[in-house]
Amino acid sequence: MSTESPTLGGRLQGWPPFMRELDATLSVHSQYVLSGNLYDSFLAPPLEGAGPARLLPLRDLLWESLRSSGFSFMLVYDPVDGLQVHPEAGDEIGDQAAEAAERLLGKLKGDKPSLEGVTKHLAAVARPGEDLRAAVVIESASRIARTPTEMEPGERDFFRFCAKLSRTARPVRVVGARPKPLYNPILWMVERPGDLPPWLTADNENVREITIPRPHLGDRQETARLLARAFGVSDVDADQVAAAACDAFAEQADGLTLQSMIEVTRLAKERNVSLADLPDAVRTYKLGVLDNPWSRGHLRRRVLEGEKRVPERVIGQPQAVTKTLDILKRAVLGLSGAQATRSGSRPRGVLFFAGPTGTGKTELAKSITELVFGDESAYLRFDMSEFSGEGSGDRLIGSPPGYVGHEAGGELTNAVREDPFRVILFDEIEKAHPRILDKFLQILEDGRLTDGRGNTVHFSEAILIFTSNLGMFGALPDITVRGEGAAHGVRVQNIHPGMDYDEVEHRIKSAVAEHFTQVLNRPELLNRFGDNVVVFDFIGPAAADKIFDLQFANICRRVAEEHRLLLTVKGEALQTLREWCTGELDKGGRGIGMALEAAFVNPLARALFDRELAPDERLTVTGIRREGSIVHVDLQ
Repeated sequence: MSTESPTLGGRLQGWPPFMRELDATLSVHSQYVLSGNLYDSFLAPPLEGAGPARLLPLRDLLWESLRSSGFSFMLVYDPVDGLQVHPEAGDEIGDQAAEAAERLLGKLKGDKPSLEGVTKHLAAVARPGEDLRAAVVIESASRIARTPTEMEPGERDFFRFCAKLSRTARPVRVVGARPKPLYNPILWMVERPGDLPPWLTADNENVREITIPRPHLGDRQETARLLARAFGVSDVDADQVAAAACDAFAEQADGLTLQSMIEVTRLAKERNVSLADLPDAVRTYKLGVLDNPWSRGHLRRRVLEGEKRVPERVIGQPQAVTKTLDILKRAVLGLSGAQATRSGSRPRGVLFFAGPTGTGKTELAKSITELVFGDESAYLRFDMSEFSGEGSGDRLIGSPPGYVGHEAGGELTNAVREDPFRVILFDEIEKAHPRILDKFLQILEDGRLTDGRGNTVHFSEAILIFTSNLGMFGALPDITVRGEGAAHGVRVQNIHPGMDYDEVEHRIKSAVAEHFTQVLNRPELLNRFGDNVVVFDFIGPAAADKIFDLQFANICRRVAEEHRLLLTVKGEALQTLREWCTGELDKGGRGIGMALEAAFVNPLARALFDRELAPDERLTVTGIRREGSIVHVDLQ
């Protein structure tokens, strides 16, 4: 069946593709279901081919296109506002539309009609008594019925009538630009195509579904050039600086609608932001936060000071600290992902900490938080072992519509929406379910995530840190042990204390790569981490002594703060305690702390509990000894 294609392409040149699709098929479809980006503004050609392009809301865009095909008016129905004629009376075109509507439909009452009353007007438009072109737009159609499958009798009768009307509608001929028969269409505006009863559209060739996409880069660039007029720039192409600013604005607006770009421009004008600084206004619009810690002048100085402070807190990891600070400096300068064409929306920094347990991975994450944001409360931790189930990802982004807890949102998305300037630690990432890992692809690539409620959360100002113990152990499949009649692979330690750091780094990185590519079959996720894999070394004897001294000093300080006691340990007892706590370093710094607690804090607490303590008393540990599994300290 012909759709008049020889002339339509040129006639609607410059209109959005979905509008050209609708216009080109008016001769074969009587109803349309429009979904997707319904509430945006859209680029339309200039009036009568002269001047700049225009930005129109969807209702006006539809009317402009339909009017060029000889349509006299649009009847708009909304469950809240009832029936309205578009365009409104008040000028020549509006008065003509009102006259045509009254001739075809009679006098419209001001009150909101019932669905039964609306059907009369739908029939009058779809099967007109005279050769007059009109269209019906049903806005918020998703709200007409409670659910597409559970409807009240009146709702079911309404949709049944519309289904029959789609097959009995009459094409109309008029004199003008398009004299061939065209249907007077009914246009359903829905949030999702499935919001209408499935039997209305299924196997019904008279109903066409059209999805309205979000604007692409070209649309945003053209819109940016139109909005530049608000800053006094009338000819962007003649001003290289303005053209570059418009292109940057369009790139930063990735994921936004054209209407959002209009709102960003209003925000920029209100805050006296220049055209060149529009990306900062985009950030404010996306995040809803005016203060940007990344733009503070003292941050660079704090990071420079961190080159001395962080190694004092994270002991024995010079390579890991140096690489982490390098990535942090890159984030401060806004150069993360600078090699990509569009990198502005990606997270400020992405780090993958791998290595033995207890070597300072979590401590380094806290150090970065305190360094950048001045407060460890900006540190957010997720234990990924709690997300080993496939459905547990709902805790991160929220349950889908219709599920219990949908209104609450997700733990991750809620926290980032509340404060987008965070360090987010995903601990032991290899324990998460592979399907949950897929959610990180969008975060790492686009810097955003859509939660269960449909809201977009932006991660562009956050630092994401993943930790893993991958590479610690490997399997020897050719060595097996028997148990209950089955053979099992033996796990062996892949790296061990005393191994050269270069070898440790090589083995761990190889294990991480193998896990993501072969075990999880997620090489694309590994590519997003790139060279940001930071490998931690085992705690060596020199570092163990420093950690011991630091933790021992913390114990003495706590005793002084809690009980106003001055505690000292004699050299021989202190040396014995040091040997006990640093003799085995497989568990790293955390193991030293646990050993100190068992070998010193517990017996010290027992000894202090049995004494009458006086403020400012001086106590000395003169000896420390083991009796079986019990440790005793001698106090005087």
